[in-house]
This record gives sequence, structure tokens and C-alpha cells, in this order.
Amino acid sequence: MKKSFAAILAIFLLASVVAFAVDGTTYTGWVVDEKCGAKGAHAGAESCAKKCIESGMPPVLVTDSDKAVWHIQNPDALKNYAGKHVTVTASVKDNQLVITNVAEAEVAK
Repeated sequence: MKKSFAAILAIFLLASVVAFAVDGTTYTGWVVDEKCGAKGAHAGAESCAKKCIESGMPPVLVTDSDKAVWHIQNPDALKNYAGKHVTVTASVKDNQLVITNVAEAEVAK
């Protein structure tokens, strides 16, 4: 009985560590509209991204590292960051980001 309890406890602890690691991932990139995607992910495109997102186009995050275009499950988290370079903390659910924190990031020169 003690061995079974220890094994079950170990499984739950491992699962919680894995879940925590996935939930705390950070991504740095550009907040742009879905239509422009990666081609709008640069300094100087802020007014275009802002205009498109304010007119109803969903925001996406285009990462700096691999130019991946991430759709956002909670787009209101990015409503004040259209066209900005940001770092977000997020989890992945159904191949989309669920953002828990957003901060503006410096642009590499």
C-alpha cells in the first residue's frame, strides 16, 4: 500500500512540474494583425497594425526567434500593444497562446 501511494504521489508531482513549465513560457516578438502576419512584424508598422486591430482584425504574435505566427486565445490581453515589440508569458492551448503577462520589449538594433 505504501509503495502504491508513493508511486501515485510521484506521478502527480511530475505532472505538476511539467504543467508549470509549459505555463510559464516567454515569447518575444511583434503584435500585429492576422492579415499582415510576419510581413508586418517590424518597427515602423505600428500604425498599420493598430488600424487593422482596432477595425476588428485579430491580433497575433510573431516571434523574433523563428517568425512563428501565434494566434491568441485571449486577444484582449494585447489590445494596448498593437504594433509593439513585446515579451509575453503564456501557455499553449489548442495551438494558441493564452497570455498571462505582457510587457514592452526593446527592439534589437
